[in-house]
Amino acid sequence: MSLALFGALLIGLSLGLLGSGGSILTVPVLVYLVGEAPKQAIAESLLIVGGIALLGGLPYALRGLVHYRSLLLFGLPGMAGTYLGAWLSRFTSGEVQLLTFALVMLLAAYFMARPLPLTPKGERKAWKVVLEGLFVGALTGFVGVGGGFLIVPALVLLGGLPMHLAVGTSLFIIALKSFAGFYKYLHLLPAYGLSVNWGLALLFIAVGALGSLLGGRLAVRLPHEALKRGFALFLVVMGVFIVAQNL
Repeated sequence: MSLALFGALLIGLSLGLLGSGGSILTVPVLVYLVGEAPKQAIAESLLIVGGIALLGGLPYALRGLVHYRSLLLFGLPGMAGTYLGAWLSRFTSGEVQLLTFALVMLLAAYFMARPLPLTPKGERKAWKVVLEGLFVGALTGFVGVGGGFLIVPALVLLGGLPMHLAVGTSLFIIALKSFAGFYKYLHLLPAYGLSVNWGLALLFIAVGALGSLLGGRLAVRLPHEALKRGFALFLVVMGVFIVAQNL
């Protein structure tokens, strides 16, 4: 359990340091350190990610760093997409979900190692933001990741938001999507003889929130690009490990 709590701390640290990426650690921690079944881990990861994102987004909201129009344009389609992704998961095995998750880790590593040129566009194309919300939402529901590494670039490049406003907005979008997917999994888990470990999930949220606070303070002192490249390398190693375990 001590290793699992250390993993929860790393989840929060990554979110605080990088603004994304932490949620992608949650499923591997729950599966390989706690020993949960893949579908149970994905369900609980949505609750944990949503809780940490909501707590992490409150300081941004208090400082006025949330763009509510983009939150609606991206968040509501994202909730629908997440619900759909969770529903689709009933037709696949947990192993298939983990393999898909590993591919998402490799995609995240690409975005971390070679970030998009985050230059805001003045023109806001609402339909592109909506479609992106649906796609990232479906991915969230199917594999249990928040998708911050996709949401932030989308808000900047398609929504025209400055970086600091995109980060604050993305945290609330992640929370909305995660809770929508978790609600669907609550109805799916009993069919597999599984249930949510509420005590563990709430403990992860608390430890992750503390880690996020610490990560936010460290972020101003550490080289950001070096951190992102190091995290990208870690994601590649984890992605390959998950593929090997499931093949």
